[in-house]
Amino acid sequence: MRLTNVAHMVLPPGRVTSLSTGPAGVPGAVVPISYDQRLHTSAGDRAGSWMALAFRLDVTATPAQLAHAWSAVVARHGTLHTAFSDAGGELTLRETELVHGDWVEHPPADPSEPSRLVLRRVLDESCRPFATPSHRLCVVTPDEGHDPRPVVVIAGDHAHLDMWSLLVLLRDLRACLADVVAGRAPGAGLSPAPPFAAHTLLLEQQDATPHWVGRRWAEVLAAGGGSLPVFPLPLGDVSEPRAEVVEVRDVLDPGQLEALEKQAADHGVRLTALAIAEVAAVTTELSGHALRAVFPVHSRDDPSWYGSVGWFITNSVLDCTDPSPTGCAAALREAMKLGAHPLAPILGHLDHELAPPGMFALSWLDTRRLPEVPPGLEVQWVSAVTRPDGVMAWFLAGDDGLHLRCRYPDTPQAREHVGRWLDAVVGRLAGAAGAGSGSAGAGAG
Repeated sequence: MRLTNVAHMVLPPGRVTSLSTGPAGVPGAVVPISYDQRLHTSAGDRAGSWMALAFRLDVTATPAQLAHAWSAVVARHGTLHTAFSDAGGELTLRETELVHGDWVEHPPADPSEPSRLVLRRVLDESCRPFATPSHRLCVVTPDEGHDPRPVVVIAGDHAHLDMWSLLVLLRDLRACLADVVAGRAPGAGLSPAPPFAAHTLLLEQQDATPHWVGRRWAEVLAAGGGSLPVFPLPLGDVSEPRAEVVEVRDVLDPGQLEALEKQAADHGVRLTALAIAEVAAVTTELSGHALRAVFPVHSRDDPSWYGSVGWFITNSVLDCTDPSPTGCAAALREAMKLGAHPLAPILGHLDHELAPPGMFALSWLDTRRLPEVPPGLEVQWVSAVTRPDGVMAWFLAGDDGLHLRCRYPDTPQAREHVGRWLDAVVGRLAGAAGAGSGSAGAGAG
């Protein structure tokens, strides 16, 4: 699996179609809105707030069969048939009955336009925070002379999805499609999937947040001058969002990743802690500051949520004042604890004041702990093109090794300093794995 964005994803030239889907009747019951959903949608309706997953379809199916299967998937997951509205300044989320229509073809602007740019236009238009629905199923049918397997793209606004959710949708769509092709009721063999709104309600009903959690959040914000952490090296003028630079680094191959995991075991910590310790060492060497970063953590704290779709991610902060492996292991444990409590009572009154220009976020995802993906599907996690004013780095560990994707603003200073930081991180991790310095490959856009 690869982390990429729509401007750099690998798509064959071919015909782009999408399944038209819209509301049927008036909106239904109001459902609760999570803290992160509210923060996301309060930025308004806009393009580029979606996420997607692309994969090769490995069964022969007609467009009608694929539409039938997708309709069953949408019906399984409550968040996919809800929609946001902002009438009179009051944000609401309501259940919405959906009807699936025909497949719509999306021609290129000119014969030379790549299919990924056609796809980008479709998703920017369809997968917006206030669209009804804010998700879309697309298919790229390759031109003659290319791998004939169609590429299926599942996309939706981030308010209703996270990366884990996209793998759930992949699994469910393949299962439902197999049922449809075989003449069975789609999804009959899948376990029930509790709706994300039920998770939001459970958080709202939690006992009062422990005092130490609020105190620690206050300390974290005070250390950042009242805001979340920023990238510790110069980024230039990021007072306004800039065009993005996206770099993807292949850091370790499977053997090197296994060696790094053994190194972690020798230190008595997990792989994540050792890798973060190497990142912390690089950060201090280059900037003179300890590693401090926004750190997303998942809230699927019970197996009953593993097959559900929704935004089961909230933000915490990683504060590595002790850059040793054991120190970083302790920092990771604290980040998980801070993210385990509802943020609305602690941070809700601050809203967007928390995210300063230059904000630094670091994410770690081990796909071996997520729903399994059959080999050969050429899965790509795809983000939208955005205009960032901060730095976001994603580490992705899996059976194919360790990869790093980073998005940052396109300024001369950011290219210099973030690029140097990335080079040093890749070299340090390769060295820790016993592979010398350098990366197995790199790309920028």
